[in-house]
Amino acid sequence: MGQFVTGVTVITTTHGGEIRGMTANAFMSGSLDPPLCVVSIAKRAHMHELASQAGRFVVNILAHDQGDLAIHFAGRPRAGAAIELSWIDGLPALRDALAHIGARIVAEHECGDHTLFVGHLFHMDAIGHGRPLIYHRSRFGDLLHTKQDQVIPVPEFW
Repeated sequence: MGQFVTGVTVITTTHGGEIRGMTANAFMSGSLDPPLCVVSIAKRAHMHELASQAGRFVVNILAHDQGDLAIHFAGRPRAGAAIELSWIDGLPALRDALAHIGARIVAEHECGDHTLFVGHLFHMDAIGHGRPLIYHRSRFGDLLHTKQDQVIPVPEFW
């Protein structure tokens, strides 16, 4: 699985006044109509119960220079780290993430030692055209663009 390149996200939520975040690279778009996303969370993770109870979460898509945040939310917190938050419909979001996706959980599916949380999107924003943080073979990486501002047309599928 380490041969597959993925983006890096931090899933954030709040429940009972507690703000929590967890690094996740098992995230994907689920459907365009209705707009759904899917995140896979280990059953042993603290976020598993919190997400289920809160019923909502924010997916924060990290930028290429936010590896320190990914490590922080992967269970190796940095002492005295100043995590800057903004709020989306009462949910915490990482202020400088490339994009934010707010979702309400509409289904939970058992998947071995994980649960797939399906979220119906209620919010999407992006801060611009920054480069994403990527993960491959247990290392963070960055995309190199060969041509600036080249727009590749998206094919019509329907």
